[in-house]
Amino acid sequence: MSSKTLTDGTRTGAEQPPSAASAKKWWILAVVALAQLMVVLDATIVNIALPSAQADLGFSDGNRQWIVTAYALAFASLLLLGGRIADLFGRKTAFLVGVVGFAAVSALGGAATNFEMLVTARALQGAFGALLAPAALSLLNTTFTDAKERARAFSVYGAIAGAGGAVGLLLGGILTDALDWRWTLYVNVAIAVVAFAGGWLLLSNHRDAENSKLDVPGTILVAAGLFSLVYGFSNAETHDWDSAQTWGFLIVGGVLLVAFAWWQTRAAHPLLPLRILLDRNRAASFFAVLISGAGMFGVFLFLTYYLQLNLGFSPTKTGVAFLPMVGALMVAAQVGTTALVPRLGPKAVIPLGFAIAAGGMAWLTGIGVGSHYLSAVLPQLVITGIGLGLVMPPAMQMATGGVAAEDAGVASATVNAMQQVGGSIGTALLNTLAASAATDYLAGKDPTNKLVQAQATIESYTTAFWWSAGFFAAGALIAFLLFRRGVPQQDADAAPVIHM
Repeated sequence: MSSKTLTDGTRTGAEQPPSAASAKKWWILAVVALAQLMVVLDATIVNIALPSAQADLGFSDGNRQWIVTAYALAFASLLLLGGRIADLFGRKTAFLVGVVGFAAVSALGGAATNFEMLVTARALQGAFGALLAPAALSLLNTTFTDAKERARAFSVYGAIAGAGGAVGLLLGGILTDALDWRWTLYVNVAIAVVAFAGGWLLLSNHRDAENSKLDVPGTILVAAGLFSLVYGFSNAETHDWDSAQTWGFLIVGGVLLVAFAWWQTRAAHPLLPLRILLDRNRAASFFAVLISGAGMFGVFLFLTYYLQLNLGFSPTKTGVAFLPMVGALMVAAQVGTTALVPRLGPKAVIPLGFAIAAGGMAWLTGIGVGSHYLSAVLPQLVITGIGLGLVMPPAMQMATGGVAAEDAGVASATVNAMQQVGGSIGTALLNTLAASAATDYLAGKDPTNKLVQAQATIESYTTAFWWSAGFFAAGALIAFLLFRRGVPQQDADAAPVIHM
């Protein structure tokens, strides 16, 4: 049997039969998916535990949001840096350091004795997550080069990225009810042990961009820009939109990102090469991830409120209530990436997914004070899950497909950044719109009447659902206009080589 030397120095052929290489790729997928699940879980798993943590550590309602915001700020602002580090110093190194660091600061947060210790741990979680997430996605991108296998791998990864928030709510509820809020952080240590062992045994540390240098000015500009943008939208939840702490940071963030884009056209070793953004299908995919991230918070955030506060669900039961959506999303992810996109192309499938998700969210606006989960929530969740399953995994696959190997890390980081920024935008806008709807409903009514109060909350939820439906409808239109016609062909020259 002939042998072939890969770019990482390993040999195929007699030393590594095709069946063994194929099995190894799927084990790599399992490890990468587990690590990604850990990162995605922590965007929501702590949410359900916040009341318990607040009672235990004694911090104020005003400080409570920083437990969530600290993670989002660090994660979003450092993603592109994390992706470039993976390209420069090796994806295995970045992956393993990210896993160990994430586990260590999770343990620190679980052992927190005061608010400052907990919020510091959450910020450090975001920083290590910003290193881990792009390394994980780029490993997937460089491991699976066969079109059919790649589609299957991204269906799994995309389903985790899309459904991880709901799984986080479920796991957070179970751990908080059965054990203690601290276990929503300690659980990462157990996950990290498995991910680290798998990564250590299965991955190699090929550096595709080892001859490049880190773009320090670009790193500072984009990190400060993304920080300001996410911070501005986060402030919109606790301040008015006309507050300088909201619009001031949004303007600064916008200016810094424009300066970053200008600098990337002149830098010798740009942090985000513009060739990544100028591909039409890839740019459309980035927009799809951004919009789906914004709209998904209408499902998770406000439906969680409705299930717990209006229907009286426990945290665990709330998490279980989201499982049908997760199942529908995973099935649709498999069908979309492996069957529909290869036959119909993204111009047909991704707008269709957005349209289905918009329909599910519009249907969800029919909830009322006395509604039942089985009739007013379950079918709508399944429909929305199907729609998101046709959007997220194919968009992630298209966003990272065909990039040169030395750009895989930063392209993967851009995907994660789009999802994070979209989530921040969605949270801020939907919270503001929902609060305004409740206030408008109470105008001229007796605010002490419990029935009036309950109906006001329903108005706030349905307003958020309508706007989420609007986000998805806009996504359908944008995706239809931007994606190219036809089935995308994998570029053999641009396709990354296998590094296992």
